[in-house]
Amino acid sequence: MKIYDVENFPNPLRVRIALAEKNATDKVEFIAVDLLNGEHRTEAFLAKNPLAGVPVLELDDGTYIAECTAITEYIDTTFAGPSLTGIEAKERAVINMMQKRAESMVLDAVASYFHHATDGLGPALETYQNVAWGAKQGEKAHQGFVYFNTVLANSAYVAGEQFTVADITLYAGLVFAGFAQIVIPSELSHLIAWQQKVAQRPSIAK
Repeated sequence: MKIYDVENFPNPLRVRIALAEKNATDKVEFIAVDLLNGEHRTEAFLAKNPLAGVPVLELDDGTYIAECTAITEYIDTTFAGPSLTGIEAKERAVINMMQKRAESMVLDAVASYFHHATDGLGPALETYQNVAWGAKQGEKAHQGFVYFNTVLANSAYVAGEQFTVADITLYAGLVFAGFAQIVIPSELSHLIAWQQKVAQRPSIAK
């Protein structure tokens, strides 16, 4: 198995955390994609993922799997260890729902802010920007912070009492927010405490 990614970028981070949670990091080969020089837009890479995004998982039979939710689902069902995506129907549904909210309300909102309302990855890669849209998405990210602070006031983790892919997505979103200089308001104490707790997990701390 191979994973094409850019280390420390938000979506690759999600997959790397999932692999570490399953003690499977040594089961894959990581191949760095030179995104800053446009490798993700080459014909060779687009054959792997026509949406030009990282990460991409390549299986031993030559199958390419893109999209973090698909990759983490594959990782979770392939390797032993506590489930990250749930087992029972209700559990899986709640985790799926909360993972999607973390993605939409925080991670994707932060990404849109970064790519549209800041210099982003620079003019060579940011070929179109809509500053007003980016600023609006920054506001959406702040609303997401408030929402998840409320959620975490009543549960240990995003989708209940167990660490799941929903937590991984939200954590990656907050890491990205920090990089984009979107500050979590100090009064959102439950969200901040959760972030500090999750940061101490072996899959992340090391």
